[in-house]
Amino acid sequence: MKQGFRQSMAGLHSWSGLILGWLLFAIVLSGTATVFRSEISGWMRPEIVKTAPPDAAIEAAVRWLGTHHPKAAGWYLSAPDERIATTQAVFDDPAAPLGYRDIALDPVSGSPDVARATLGGEFLYRFHFELQLPYPWGRFLAVAAAMLMLIAIISGIIIHKRIFKDIFTFRAGKGKRSWLDAHNVLGVLALPFHLMITVTGIVTLLTLVMPWGTTANYGDDLATAFAESAPGLVSREAAGRPAPLAPIGPMLAAAQRAFGEGRIGRVSIANPGDANAIVTVSNHDGDQLAYAARTVSFDGVTGRILKQYVEARPAQQTYSVLYGLHMGRFAPEVSRWLYFLCGLALAATIATGLVLWIRSRPQAPGVGPWLAARLNVGAVAGFPVAILAFFYANRLLPMQMPGRAEGEVSAFFWAWGAAIAFAMLRSPTRAWREAFAVLALGSAALPILSFALTGRGLWNALAGGDWLFAGFDLTLFAFAGLAAAIARRAGMKVAEMPPRRRRQAVPA
Repeated sequence: MKQGFRQSMAGLHSWSGLILGWLLFAIVLSGTATVFRSEISGWMRPEIVKTAPPDAAIEAAVRWLGTHHPKAAGWYLSAPDERIATTQAVFDDPAAPLGYRDIALDPVSGSPDVARATLGGEFLYRFHFELQLPYPWGRFLAVAAAMLMLIAIISGIIIHKRIFKDIFTFRAGKGKRSWLDAHNVLGVLALPFHLMITVTGIVTLLTLVMPWGTTANYGDDLATAFAESAPGLVSREAAGRPAPLAPIGPMLAAAQRAFGEGRIGRVSIANPGDANAIVTVSNHDGDQLAYAARTVSFDGVTGRILKQYVEARPAQQTYSVLYGLHMGRFAPEVSRWLYFLCGLALAATIATGLVLWIRSRPQAPGVGPWLAARLNVGAVAGFPVAILAFFYANRLLPMQMPGRAEGEVSAFFWAWGAAIAFAMLRSPTRAWREAFAVLALGSAALPILSFALTGRGLWNALAGGDWLFAGFDLTLFAFAGLAAAIARRAGMKVAEMPPRRRRQAVPA
């Protein structure tokens, strides 16, 4: 080996970060946004101002579903909580494009017609690990990107001789040296989080990419594999005999007594309207670190308890803790902000790494560096612009527009595509400045537009204690300031490292 070990790791670090770096940036930034998935969904449904206790909201949802979708094979409901007012309902519907519907129901009436049609934060959550691609290809691509990121993190640790000193080292106005310092500071400052979120992200899709344990033990008998992995779930075939569903209220009350201080989280009703209906109530996944919930299952017709289950197997508990760490649902408000800020630091680490790759090859010939420099702009500046377009579409599209939720998603992808095309037509220096200027202006204008169209804005939110809108608007103004600062700095001439220092620098 002609190169030393650290130099080899430096090359591995550079290329593992570049290969799927643009996609990684989108995955990380969308995942960071979904730390506040519930709050994003609440902001995107400004008509929902009243709330209801979880049991009352579930009862209202069951009444509406029983009237409008009585023949569905199952209803899957997520109860409202202190972070989101609506009841989330998923049920099969052959008329839907994907064969099922995922809608938000008003907690009081149980109807979806009160609020505008939108996927809300659920779109960003799904994009984070599915990339809007058919199953399972999006998930395969997401986990492949996560594995490359883990390689980049580990190789980055190896190539740093002074990893802790890097936390406190930043030299502004030094060209590539400044970019390298920023990359190091952002990477090292939240390094434990970067490792945790990457490893647990891989774990959440582990059975998809490493199915051999299941195959070796169960072969093609996936039904048995699923039953043994989730023994708390009770299932049975529909009897084919109509029977009314027992009142859901007493079943929820019985489940609440079984949970003790825990809250009702999810309710699934299999075979509704059939003699073999089953109601399964799970506790709220924010009540514990482990994502595995306690469950109580009822006979849907008689209301009697069929089974209670609490996960106690060490291997399954370990998996549930890792899953829960990645989801962060357990985290109180301060911890959620730490998740959010550390996620932004990881996205910024990826972004500075992508810029460094170009800065390390200023005179490189060929179409590769030319294309990479412009894709950097389209990914790093273009993806936030796409998220902003998603929010603007939520406010501007007509309320009764057919396919309104899909229209918001289309606005996201059209804006992202336009940002990439714009970057291809401009020099990188101008594209950086102009794209971030658009991002700054759009972020600052959105709260004003939202207030004009909904009547819910920052000033009356602060006066009335509407912390959802106050927090959302303040965050947008903060991002507007950050984007304006980046736009101002983009393209400014800075001093490059002296040749002697440049030779000593380890490539990132």
